[in-house]
Amino acid sequence: MIESDRGPGALPRPEPGDGNRVSTAGSDTAAVAGAILEMRGISKDFPGVRALDDVDLVLYPGEVHGLVGENGAGKSTLLKVLSGALPADSGQIVLNGSQVAIGSPSDSQQLGITVIYQEFSLIPHLSIARNIFLGHEAQVGSRYVLRRSRMKAEANRLLGQLGSNLDPERLVVELTVAEKQLVEIARALSLESRIVLMDEPSAPLSGQEIENLFRTIAALKARGVAIVYVSHRLEELFQITDRLSILRDGQLVAAQPTNTLELNEVIRLMVGRPITEHYPKQSAPAGKLILEVRNAGGSESVTLKVHEGEVVGLAGLVGAGRTELVRTFFGAGNQGPEQVFYDGRPIQPADPAQAIRLGIGMVPEDRKEQGLILEMAVYENITLPLLRQLFTGFRMDRRRQMQIARDQIDGLRIQVAALEQQTHQLSGGNQQKVVLSKWLARQCRLLVLDEPTRGIDVGAKYEMYKIMNTLAREGKGVLMISSDLPELIAMSDRIYVMSQGRLLAELPGGSTRQETIIECITEDTAHGVG
Repeated sequence: MIESDRGPGALPRPEPGDGNRVSTAGSDTAAVAGAILEMRGISKDFPGVRALDDVDLVLYPGEVHGLVGENGAGKSTLLKVLSGALPADSGQIVLNGSQVAIGSPSDSQQLGITVIYQEFSLIPHLSIARNIFLGHEAQVGSRYVLRRSRMKAEANRLLGQLGSNLDPERLVVELTVAEKQLVEIARALSLESRIVLMDEPSAPLSGQEIENLFRTIAALKARGVAIVYVSHRLEELFQITDRLSILRDGQLVAAQPTNTLELNEVIRLMVGRPITEHYPKQSAPAGKLILEVRNAGGSESVTLKVHEGEVVGLAGLVGAGRTELVRTFFGAGNQGPEQVFYDGRPIQPADPAQAIRLGIGMVPEDRKEQGLILEMAVYENITLPLLRQLFTGFRMDRRRQMQIARDQIDGLRIQVAALEQQTHQLSGGNQQKVVLSKWLARQCRLLVLDEPTRGIDVGAKYEMYKIMNTLAREGKGVLMISSDLPELIAMSDRIYVMSQGRLLAELPGGSTRQETIIECITEDTAHGVG
């Protein structure tokens, strides 16, 4: 770990005459030898919070630089400063040896910096080629004439450099998430970007799509592009990155070659404490049957069951029908051939309100769109499912509402500046806790968790696992959908495998091998049963 007198892990700033510094002609700024970009002493304050505190970042051509830290550590803020979306309060940015001012995203783009966010900036009903050259069409035509044939040829060339044979004339609305991501990367190439910032690029991707992403990144590296790679999937950082910078509470705590670090050391640096067990599973005795789903997708051989005190996993590829299945008994999806029984009685909720009254809660896959009202205050989101109980006549019991929210915030250790803070201002991990707190406050008997740890850091994941253990100990039933097979195996008492809308098999948790689940799915896909 690199240390200096500016705090543990901070990059030392070389003194004049230091052999690591070079003088740049036409600039009074000294630069680290070979670096394409330096961020020096970047600080950023929000009301009540110092998001970045004297942070340094050095990038070199042709390297993948991992940026890691817990939710709220400052990763997104640092990317936004570099991309021009946010101004820094203090610090310098040095590009190719010269100090630059980045006041807007267009400034950043003109300097050869492109950011690829999780929410893509593509126009759905335009073609791939139009999206790649959107805003700089003159590059493949003239100021007034759009040359479609040349645009298509150039788009083909750029996609080919990334190993893709996508048809440039296809509409973006028809593409998968992985294909849209590829179009964003091709757009970065069309802009001749020398620095590409990737924010959680693998989060929505399946295993094979992640391998394809890594090949694309290798192609960018070969062109000398510097890549900043933000991810909560620590294992993949050891596969793809050359160096890691680790942030904690807005400060840089380490910056060093990836091959000099161990996974447990990275976790300790991120969270400030060792986490000895990645999956702290604690089994509880199974009680009475809560949920039973028969004939899912027309499959009569496997019946899904969730008992009190159980964590039950649901495995399958993206598009297997897992989310669609659980949404049916939460009253948010179309009813299929399945028969759903709750406490032994058949149910068919017409809407989520009916399911909630039965004692069913759901943490959806997309927390921002389906789990939260982001413009609302934190306390309002937490108590949304309790509004009926909080009203006496036409009056809201505001004191009780605030106390319920405060109890959940304290119990789940949700990091907020105030109960009245708007939910969109929270980090992803804290937003996920707010979604979960709604159902804990409601005291649901059955909790459905759809990708509960996607996009949250290792510390927040660990806390989520402990909450699942607590729910099981309290006699609640938990049904968890996860594409993270090690997580699913370790935290589940039993696992159901799903493919093409059907339940294929029931497997034991803990001892099942990943390969067994994958083989089960691929054999079904190969047979084309559906």
